[in-house]
Amino acid sequence: QVQLVESGGGLVQAGGSLRLSCAASGRTFSNYDMGWFRQAPGKEREFVAAIDWRGWSGSSTDYTDSVKGRFTISRDNAKNTVNLQMKSLKPEDTAVYYCAAGQKKMTIIDYWGEGTLVTVSS
Repeated sequence: QVQLVESGGGLVQAGGSLRLSCAASGRTFSNYDMGWFRQAPGKEREFVAAIDWRGWSGSSTDYTDSVKGRFTISRDNAKNTVNLQMKSLKPEDTAVYYCAAGQKKMTIIDYWGEGTLVTVSS
């Protein structure tokens, strides 16, 4: 069992930065691929970024096209945390951001966090 708690959301102006964190409980955190998803008002939840279970230099990451070059996902298996550094934020990045634990590059989601709201003002 893995429990996920997100933090770091808030209100930021366009062009600004935020760092989201996800704290995981459970002994098997390091066995899971980790990812971030987001859901904007009136839209479906969408994939944002993922990092594989290894977590050290050379680990595999993946991003949706709209955030490539602006967002960076990282994890620390010793601290059971996964982070999403977001830069050059745009109003269209406004959404509730969810942390997730899963498998096979997040095609299988085993656990969800409850989400943290990010609002980017223009």
